[in-house]
Amino acid sequence: MGDLKTALVTGASRGIGFVVASQLAEAGYNLAICGTTRSTIDKAAEQIRSACGVEVLARAVDVSDREQMQGFVQETAKHYGRLDVLVNNAGITRDNLSMRMKADEWDAVIDTNLSSVFNAMQAALKPMMRARSGRIINISSVVAGMGNPGQLNYCASKGGVEAMTRSLAREIGSRGITVNAVAPGFIATDMTAGLGDDAHAALTDQIPLGRLGQPADIAAAVVFLAGESAGYITGHVLHVNGGMYM
Repeated sequence: MGDLKTALVTGASRGIGFVVASQLAEAGYNLAICGTTRSTIDKAAEQIRSACGVEVLARAVDVSDREQMQGFVQETAKHYGRLDVLVNNAGITRDNLSMRMKADEWDAVIDTNLSSVFNAMQAALKPMMRARSGRIINISSVVAGMGNPGQLNYCASKGGVEAMTRSLAREIGSRGITVNAVAPGFIATDMTAGLGDDAHAALTDQIPLGRLGQPADIAAAVVFLAGESAGYITGHVLHVNGGMYM
């Protein structure tokens, strides 16, 4: 399918994932993107196509389902004849205090945020190892490092993502594949827009730069790690958090 590199981004229908996919498209990558519902991911794909003029393969995928996740990665590699960049961005929260956390709240977050990342990486290894080249970039969170009350499941999932990132980086570095993570701080998205003024001010007070981050801040880090300039960086967690955790 030509010489353009291909990037796959999960959870790309809105928020950080949509902006990551858009910036990769602007950088000249053909895309494969997935989201939870057909209508929203098709809309996102059309916006990126019309803005950037690249090819976009869009699918509704339940990333917590191993067969669906691995099937989408395999379909992407077959469709484009290559898979250069994998961005594991899809994630959910099911917050609750630990004493009250239900089994399904734990399982849903671990399946969506942690198991899906392993399943996608495993499926991406075959085409990347064949090419002796590839970039895997996992979206973690500042709370993997600092913890957060009421988010035991989420913090565990993101801490696991960072541990997997380091482990796989050691395992496949000799094949020319880098594995890194980006850990966002508090980012202005639909999820944070619902906070009241007091909560918003309390968050901002924790951040030395005095503001929430933007999805474009995260996307810029991903595009950097995907590019040639980051060829000697692997097993690294890049914190993009305005200084709230150092």
